[in-house]
Amino acid sequence: MKLGIDVLLESRELRQALAGRRVALLGNPASVTRATVHTLDALAQCGELRLTAAFGPQHGMRGDKQDNMIESEDYVDPALRLPVFSLYGKVRRPTPEMLETFDVLLVDLQDIGTRIYTFITTLGYMLEAAAATGKSVWVLDRPNPAGRVIEGSLLEPGWESFIGVGPLLMRHGLTMGEFARWYAAERKLALELRVVRMEDYDPRQSPGFGWPVFELPWVNPSPNAASLNMTRCYPGTVLFEGTTLSEGRGTTHPLEIVGAPDVDFGRVLRRARAFAAEWLDGCRLRPCWFEPTFQKHQGRLCSGVQIHTDFEGYQPEAFRPYRLGAALLKAIRLEYPDYEIWHRLPYEYETERLAIDLLSGGTFLREWVDARNSTPGDLESRLERDEAAWAETIGPFLLY
Repeated sequence: MKLGIDVLLESRELRQALAGRRVALLGNPASVTRATVHTLDALAQCGELRLTAAFGPQHGMRGDKQDNMIESEDYVDPALRLPVFSLYGKVRRPTPEMLETFDVLLVDLQDIGTRIYTFITTLGYMLEAAAATGKSVWVLDRPNPAGRVIEGSLLEPGWESFIGVGPLLMRHGLTMGEFARWYAAERKLALELRVVRMEDYDPRQSPGFGWPVFELPWVNPSPNAASLNMTRCYPGTVLFEGTTLSEGRGTTHPLEIVGAPDVDFGRVLRRARAFAAEWLDGCRLRPCWFEPTFQKHQGRLCSGVQIHTDFEGYQPEAFRPYRLGAALLKAIRLEYPDYEIWHRLPYEYETERLAIDLLSGGTFLREWVDARNSTPGDLESRLERDEAAWAETIGPFLLY
Protein backbone atom coordinates (compact mmCIF):
# COMPACT_ATOMS: atom_id res chain seq x y z
CA MET A 1 0.00 0.00 0.00
CA LYS A 2 0.98 3.65 -0.32
CA LEU A 3 0.46 6.35 2.27
CA GLY A 4 -0.87 9.75 1.27
CA ILE A 5 2.59 11.29 1.66
CA ASP A 6 4.11 8.68 -0.66
CA VAL A 7 1.38 9.26 -3.24
CA LEU A 8 2.14 13.00 -3.13
CA LEU A 9 5.88 12.52 -3.47
CA GLU A 10 5.46 10.15 -6.43
CA SER A 11 2.82 12.20 -8.26
CA ARG A 12 4.16 14.95 -10.51
CA GLU A 13 0.61 16.17 -11.04
CA LEU A 14 0.00 16.69 -7.33
CA ARG A 15 3.35 18.40 -6.83
CA GLN A 16 2.68 20.72 -9.76
CA ALA A 17 -0.63 21.73 -8.13
CA LEU A 18 1.45 23.07 -5.24
CA ALA A 19 3.95 24.90 -7.43
CA GLY A 20 4.39 28.55 -6.50
CA ARG A 21 2.36 28.20 -3.29
CA ARG A 22 3.77 28.48 0.21
CA VAL A 23 3.40 25.11 1.89
CA ALA A 24 3.24 24.28 5.62
CA LEU A 25 3.06 20.90 7.34
CA LEU A 26 1.02 19.83 10.36
CA GLY A 27 2.68 16.65 11.57
CA ASN A 28 3.81 14.55 14.50
CA PRO A 29 6.54 11.96 15.24
CA ALA A 30 4.71 9.28 13.25
CA SER A 31 4.53 11.47 10.14
CA VAL A 32 6.89 9.29 8.15
CA THR A 33 7.01 7.94 4.64
CA ARG A 34 6.85 4.24 3.90
CA ALA A 35 10.66 4.35 4.04
CA THR A 36 10.41 5.94 7.55
CA VAL A 37 11.73 9.34 6.46
CA HIS A 38 9.98 12.05 8.45
CA THR A 39 7.50 13.91 6.24
CA LEU A 40 9.00 17.30 7.10
CA ASP A 41 12.41 16.13 5.87
CA ALA A 42 10.92 14.43 2.81
CA LEU A 43 9.08 17.59 1.80
CA ALA A 44 12.19 19.70 2.36
CA GLN A 45 14.13 17.38 0.06
CA CYS A 46 11.52 17.82 -2.67
CA GLY A 47 12.92 20.77 -4.59
CA GLU A 48 9.63 21.59 -6.29
CA LEU A 49 7.89 22.55 -3.04
CA ARG A 50 8.29 25.84 -1.21
CA LEU A 51 8.15 24.78 2.42
CA THR A 52 7.70 27.81 4.68
CA ALA A 53 6.46 26.61 8.09
CA ALA A 54 5.43 23.65 10.21
CA PHE A 55 2.95 23.02 13.01
CA GLY A 56 3.05 20.50 15.83
CA PRO A 57 0.04 19.20 17.82
CA GLN A 58 0.05 17.82 21.38
CA HIS A 59 3.40 16.13 22.16
CA GLY A 60 5.12 18.15 19.46
CA MET A 61 6.18 17.86 15.83
CA ARG A 62 9.15 15.64 16.68
CA GLY A 63 7.72 14.22 19.90
CA ASP A 64 9.18 16.25 22.74
CA LYS A 65 6.60 15.98 25.54
CA GLN A 66 5.62 12.78 27.36
CA ASP A 67 2.44 13.62 29.24
CA ASN A 68 -0.87 15.48 28.96
CA MET A 69 -0.95 19.19 29.78
CA ILE A 70 2.81 19.48 29.13
CA GLU A 71 3.09 22.24 26.56
CA SER A 72 5.48 22.63 23.64
CA GLU A 73 7.08 25.91 22.63
CA ASP A 74 7.49 27.41 19.17
CA TYR A 75 10.97 26.89 17.78
CA VAL A 76 13.05 26.99 14.62
CA ASP A 77 13.96 23.62 13.17
CA PRO A 78 17.76 23.52 13.55
CA ALA A 79 18.39 21.68 10.29
CA LEU A 80 15.73 23.15 8.00
CA ARG A 81 15.63 26.65 9.54
CA LEU A 82 11.84 26.63 9.40
CA PRO A 83 9.55 28.06 12.09
CA VAL A 84 7.72 25.25 13.89
CA PHE A 85 4.61 26.56 15.64
CA SER A 86 3.10 24.76 18.62
CA LEU A 87 -0.65 24.14 18.69
CA TYR A 88 -0.35 22.76 22.22
CA GLY A 89 1.45 25.62 23.91
CA LYS A 90 0.39 29.21 24.37
CA VAL A 91 -2.45 28.57 21.88
CA ARG A 92 -4.58 25.65 20.69
CA ARG A 93 -5.77 27.42 17.55
CA PRO A 94 -3.49 29.03 14.98
CA THR A 95 -2.99 32.77 15.33
CA PRO A 96 -3.32 35.20 12.39
CA GLU A 97 0.48 35.51 12.38
CA MET A 98 0.85 31.74 12.03
CA LEU A 99 -1.71 31.59 9.24
CA GLU A 100 0.17 34.29 7.31
CA THR A 101 3.11 31.91 6.80
CA PHE A 102 1.46 29.58 4.26
CA ASP A 103 -1.05 29.21 1.45
CA VAL A 104 -1.55 25.43 1.63
CA LEU A 105 -1.42 23.31 4.77
CA LEU A 106 -0.45 19.68 4.33
CA VAL A 107 -1.75 17.55 7.20
CA ASP A 108 0.06 14.30 7.84
CA LEU A 109 -1.03 13.19 11.31
CA GLN A 110 -1.15 9.57 12.43
CA ASP A 111 -4.34 9.22 14.45
CA ILE A 112 -5.53 6.20 16.46
CA GLY A 113 -9.27 6.35 15.83
CA THR A 114 -10.69 7.51 19.17
CA ARG A 115 -12.63 10.74 19.70
CA ILE A 116 -10.59 11.99 22.64
CA TYR A 117 -7.20 11.66 20.88
CA THR A 118 -6.48 15.34 20.34
CA PHE A 119 -5.04 15.29 16.83
CA ILE A 120 -8.51 15.35 15.28
CA THR A 121 -9.35 18.36 17.43
CA THR A 122 -6.27 20.18 16.17
CA LEU A 123 -7.18 19.28 12.59
CA GLY A 124 -10.73 20.54 13.17
CA TYR A 125 -9.44 23.85 14.50
CA MET A 126 -7.13 24.22 11.49
CA LEU A 127 -9.97 23.51 9.08
CA GLU A 128 -12.03 26.25 10.72
CA ALA A 129 -9.14 28.71 10.55
CA ALA A 130 -8.41 27.84 6.93
CA ALA A 131 -12.04 28.38 5.94
CA ALA A 132 -12.06 31.76 7.67
CA THR A 133 -8.87 32.97 5.96
CA GLY A 134 -9.02 31.43 2.51
CA LYS A 135 -6.27 28.89 3.11
CA SER A 136 -6.20 25.44 1.52
CA VAL A 137 -5.87 22.15 3.42
CA TRP A 138 -4.61 18.91 1.96
CA VAL A 139 -4.85 15.83 4.17
CA LEU A 140 -2.23 13.20 3.36
CA ASP A 141 -4.21 10.22 4.50
CA ARG A 142 -3.01 7.47 6.83
CA PRO A 143 -4.48 4.24 8.23
CA ASN A 144 -6.76 4.21 11.23
CA PRO A 145 -5.07 1.44 13.25
CA ALA A 146 -8.27 0.83 15.23
CA GLY A 147 -9.94 -0.14 11.96
CA ARG A 148 -13.42 0.39 10.61
CA VAL A 149 -15.37 -1.03 13.58
CA ILE A 150 -17.28 1.70 15.41
CA GLU A 151 -18.32 1.65 19.05
CA GLY A 152 -19.35 3.83 21.95
CA SER A 153 -21.40 6.91 22.52
CA LEU A 154 -21.78 10.19 20.67
CA LEU A 155 -20.53 13.37 22.30
CA GLU A 156 -23.55 15.19 23.71
CA PRO A 157 -24.28 18.86 22.89
CA GLY A 158 -22.59 21.15 25.37
CA TRP A 159 -19.78 18.71 26.13
CA GLU A 160 -17.39 19.96 23.46
CA SER A 161 -13.80 20.33 24.66
CA PHE A 162 -10.25 19.81 23.46
CA ILE A 163 -10.90 16.05 23.78
CA GLY A 164 -14.31 16.32 22.13
CA VAL A 165 -14.33 18.51 19.03
CA GLY A 166 -17.78 17.51 17.83
CA PRO A 167 -20.56 14.90 17.87
CA LEU A 168 -18.35 11.92 17.04
CA LEU A 169 -18.61 8.38 18.33
CA MET A 170 -15.90 7.34 20.80
CA ARG A 171 -14.41 4.77 18.39
CA HIS A 172 -15.24 6.61 15.20
CA GLY A 173 -13.83 4.34 12.48
CA LEU A 174 -12.52 7.16 10.25
CA THR A 175 -9.17 7.96 8.74
CA MET A 176 -7.95 11.53 9.11
CA GLY A 177 -9.00 12.30 5.56
CA GLU A 178 -12.48 10.93 6.15
CA PHE A 179 -12.73 12.86 9.41
CA ALA A 180 -11.79 16.08 7.60
CA ARG A 181 -14.50 15.49 5.00
CA TRP A 182 -17.09 14.86 7.73
CA TYR A 183 -16.00 17.82 9.86
CA ALA A 184 -16.07 20.28 6.96
CA ALA A 185 -19.61 19.16 6.13
CA GLU A 186 -20.71 19.11 9.78
CA ARG A 187 -19.47 22.69 10.34
CA LYS A 188 -20.46 23.85 6.83
CA LEU A 189 -16.92 25.04 6.13
CA ALA A 190 -16.19 26.52 2.72
CA LEU A 191 -12.57 25.85 1.81
CA GLU A 192 -10.35 24.02 -0.62
CA LEU A 193 -10.09 20.65 1.13
CA ARG A 194 -8.29 17.87 -0.66
CA VAL A 195 -7.61 14.36 0.60
CA VAL A 196 -4.63 12.61 -0.94
CA ARG A 197 -5.93 9.08 -0.64
CA MET A 198 -3.90 6.04 0.22
CA GLU A 199 -3.55 3.33 -2.39
CA ASP A 200 -4.39 -0.33 -1.75
CA TYR A 201 -5.61 0.25 1.80
CA ASP A 202 -8.34 -1.99 3.21
CA PRO A 203 -9.38 -1.15 6.80
CA ARG A 204 -10.96 -4.58 7.27
CA GLN A 205 -8.07 -6.72 6.01
CA SER A 206 -6.53 -9.26 8.38
CA PRO A 207 -4.31 -9.62 10.27
CA GLY A 208 -4.06 -5.88 11.01
CA PHE A 209 -7.76 -4.93 10.66
CA GLY A 210 -6.91 -1.29 10.05
CA TRP A 211 -3.12 -1.33 10.27
CA PRO A 212 -1.09 -2.94 7.44
CA VAL A 213 1.12 -5.14 9.60
CA PHE A 214 4.28 -6.44 7.93
CA GLU A 215 4.10 -3.46 5.53
CA LEU A 216 4.49 -0.42 7.79
CA PRO A 217 6.56 -0.20 10.96
CA TRP A 218 4.84 1.13 14.06
CA VAL A 219 5.99 4.62 15.08
CA ASN A 220 4.45 6.04 18.26
CA PRO A 221 2.20 8.99 17.31
CA SER A 222 2.34 9.98 20.99
CA PRO A 223 4.63 8.65 23.72
CA ASN A 224 2.04 6.32 25.27
CA ALA A 225 0.67 5.00 21.96
CA ALA A 226 3.33 2.33 22.05
CA SER A 227 1.72 -0.50 20.10
CA LEU A 228 -1.07 -1.57 17.79
CA ASN A 229 -2.61 -3.37 20.76
CA MET A 230 -2.83 -0.06 22.62
CA THR A 231 -4.78 1.59 19.79
CA ARG A 232 -7.33 -1.22 19.86
CA CYS A 233 -7.74 -1.05 23.65
CA TYR A 234 -7.69 2.74 23.92
CA PRO A 235 -11.43 3.51 23.44
CA GLY A 236 -12.00 1.63 26.70
CA THR A 237 -8.81 2.04 28.70
CA VAL A 238 -8.77 5.82 28.19
CA LEU A 239 -11.84 5.99 30.42
CA PHE A 240 -9.54 5.12 33.32
CA GLU A 241 -7.79 8.46 32.86
CA GLY A 242 -10.87 9.87 34.56
CA THR A 243 -10.51 7.54 37.56
CA THR A 244 -8.26 7.07 40.57
CA LEU A 245 -7.08 3.77 39.10
CA SER A 246 -3.95 3.51 36.99
CA GLU A 247 -4.34 3.25 33.22
CA GLY A 248 -0.78 1.92 33.02
CA ARG A 249 1.09 5.19 32.59
CA GLY A 250 4.54 4.75 34.04
CA THR A 251 4.73 1.15 32.79
CA THR A 252 5.87 -0.40 29.52
CA HIS A 253 2.24 -1.08 28.54
CA PRO A 254 0.37 2.20 29.03
CA LEU A 255 -3.34 2.07 28.21
CA GLU A 256 -3.17 -1.69 27.73
CA ILE A 257 -3.35 -2.39 31.47
CA VAL A 258 -5.47 -0.98 34.28
CA GLY A 259 -5.28 -1.56 38.00
CA ALA A 260 -4.82 -0.23 41.53
CA PRO A 261 -3.07 -1.30 44.74
CA ASP A 262 -6.31 -1.47 46.74
CA VAL A 263 -8.50 -3.35 44.24
CA ASP A 264 -8.46 -7.12 43.70
CA PHE A 265 -8.81 -7.49 39.95
CA GLY A 266 -9.45 -11.20 40.28
CA ARG A 267 -12.68 -10.25 42.03
CA VAL A 268 -13.34 -7.50 39.49
CA LEU A 269 -12.97 -9.83 36.51
CA ARG A 270 -15.24 -12.47 38.04
CA ARG A 271 -17.90 -9.85 38.74
CA ALA A 272 -17.58 -8.34 35.25
CA ARG A 273 -18.07 -11.77 33.63
CA ALA A 274 -21.12 -12.41 35.77
CA PHE A 275 -22.52 -8.97 34.96
CA ALA A 276 -21.96 -8.77 31.17
CA ALA A 277 -19.87 -11.67 29.87
CA GLU A 278 -20.43 -10.77 26.21
CA TRP A 279 -18.75 -7.38 26.75
CA LEU A 280 -15.47 -9.21 27.48
CA ASP A 281 -15.38 -11.11 24.18
CA GLY A 282 -12.91 -10.87 21.29
CA CYS A 283 -9.75 -10.52 23.37
CA ARG A 284 -7.81 -12.14 26.18
CA LEU A 285 -7.86 -10.65 29.67
CA ARG A 286 -4.77 -11.54 31.66
CA PRO A 287 -4.66 -10.80 35.39
CA CYS A 288 -1.35 -9.15 36.19
CA TRP A 289 0.63 -7.09 38.69
CA PHE A 290 2.53 -3.92 37.89
CA GLU A 291 4.30 -1.02 39.59
CA PRO A 292 4.09 2.38 37.86
CA THR A 293 7.32 4.36 37.84
CA PHE A 294 5.42 7.66 37.57
CA GLN A 295 1.88 9.04 37.61
CA LYS A 296 -0.92 7.36 39.57
CA HIS A 297 0.20 4.88 42.26
CA GLN A 298 3.86 5.52 41.53
CA GLY A 299 6.05 2.93 43.25
CA ARG A 300 3.12 0.84 44.51
CA LEU A 301 2.32 -2.71 43.46
CA CYS A 302 -1.01 -2.77 41.63
CA SER A 303 -3.37 -5.64 40.96
CA GLY A 304 -4.65 -5.28 37.42
CA VAL A 305 -5.53 -6.75 34.07
CA GLN A 306 -3.85 -6.56 30.68
CA ILE A 307 -6.01 -6.60 27.56
CA HIS A 308 -4.55 -8.61 24.68
CA THR A 309 -5.63 -8.31 21.05
CA ASP A 310 -2.19 -9.26 19.74
CA PHE A 311 -2.81 -12.96 19.16
CA GLU A 312 -4.18 -15.17 16.40
CA GLY A 313 -7.66 -15.42 17.85
CA TYR A 314 -8.34 -11.68 18.02
CA GLN A 315 -11.89 -10.96 16.81
CA PRO A 316 -12.26 -7.28 15.80
CA GLU A 317 -16.04 -7.42 15.43
CA ALA A 318 -16.50 -9.08 18.84
CA PHE A 319 -13.95 -6.93 20.69
CA ARG A 320 -15.73 -3.88 22.08
CA PRO A 321 -13.29 -1.99 24.30
CA TYR A 322 -15.73 0.74 25.35
CA ARG A 323 -18.14 -1.85 26.73
CA LEU A 324 -15.23 -3.72 28.29
CA GLY A 325 -14.09 -0.57 30.08
CA ALA A 326 -17.63 0.10 31.24
CA ALA A 327 -17.98 -3.47 32.52
CA LEU A 328 -14.77 -3.18 34.55
CA LEU A 329 -15.86 0.12 36.07
CA LYS A 330 -19.29 -1.28 36.95
CA ALA A 331 -17.70 -4.39 38.48
CA ILE A 332 -15.47 -2.20 40.66
CA ARG A 333 -18.51 -0.28 41.85
CA LEU A 334 -20.38 -3.50 42.63
CA GLU A 335 -17.44 -5.10 44.44
CA TYR A 336 -16.38 -1.92 46.23
CA PRO A 337 -19.53 0.21 46.68
CA ASP A 338 -17.74 2.99 48.58
CA TYR A 339 -14.59 3.10 46.45
CA GLU A 340 -13.68 6.58 45.22
CA ILE A 341 -13.49 5.78 41.51
CA TRP A 342 -13.71 9.25 39.93
CA HIS A 343 -10.83 11.68 40.30
CA ARG A 344 -11.49 15.41 40.51
CA LEU A 345 -8.16 16.76 39.29
CA PRO A 346 -7.89 19.17 36.33
CA TYR A 347 -7.97 17.32 33.01
CA GLU A 348 -7.01 18.90 29.69
CA TYR A 349 -7.31 22.34 31.29
CA GLU A 350 -10.85 21.69 32.60
CA THR A 351 -11.27 22.45 36.29
CA GLU A 352 -15.05 22.36 36.73
CA ARG A 353 -16.33 19.31 34.87
CA LEU A 354 -15.21 15.81 35.89
CA ALA A 355 -12.64 14.14 33.69
CA ILE A 356 -14.79 11.02 33.25
CA ASP A 357 -17.64 13.15 31.92
CA LEU A 358 -15.34 14.92 29.46
CA LEU A 359 -14.02 11.56 28.30
CA SER A 360 -17.41 9.94 27.87
CA GLY A 361 -18.97 13.09 26.41
CA GLY A 362 -21.64 13.54 29.06
CA THR A 363 -22.66 12.35 32.51
CA PHE A 364 -24.54 9.21 31.51
CA LEU A 365 -21.66 6.69 31.82
CA ARG A 366 -20.68 7.84 35.31
CA GLU A 367 -24.30 7.86 36.39
CA TRP A 368 -24.81 4.36 34.98
CA VAL A 369 -21.76 3.05 36.84
CA ASP A 370 -22.86 4.64 40.11
CA ALA A 371 -26.54 3.70 39.92
CA ARG A 372 -27.26 0.73 42.20
CA ASN A 373 -29.72 -1.05 39.92
CA SER A 374 -28.44 -0.22 36.42
CA THR A 375 -28.20 -3.13 33.99
CA PRO A 376 -26.12 -3.90 30.90
CA GLY A 377 -29.28 -3.33 28.86
CA ASP A 378 -29.56 0.23 30.12
CA LEU A 379 -26.17 1.12 28.64
CA GLU A 380 -26.53 -1.16 25.62
CA SER A 381 -29.67 0.60 24.41
CA ARG A 382 -27.92 3.98 24.51
CA LEU A 383 -24.83 2.68 22.70
CA GLU A 384 -26.76 0.84 20.01
CA ARG A 385 -28.78 3.97 19.25
CA ASP A 386 -25.66 6.14 18.94
CA GLU A 387 -23.76 3.56 16.90
CA ALA A 388 -26.60 3.19 14.40
CA ALA A 389 -26.88 6.96 14.01
CA TRP A 390 -23.13 7.34 13.50
CA ALA A 391 -22.95 4.54 10.93
CA GLU A 392 -25.59 6.34 8.86
CA THR A 393 -23.89 9.73 9.30
CA ILE A 394 -20.44 8.73 8.09
CA GLY A 395 -21.47 6.67 5.08
CA PRO A 396 -21.08 9.48 2.52
CA PHE A 397 -17.59 10.37 3.76
CA LEU A 398 -15.87 6.98 3.62
CA LEU A 399 -13.09 6.59 1.07
CA TYR A 400 -11.98 2.97 1.54
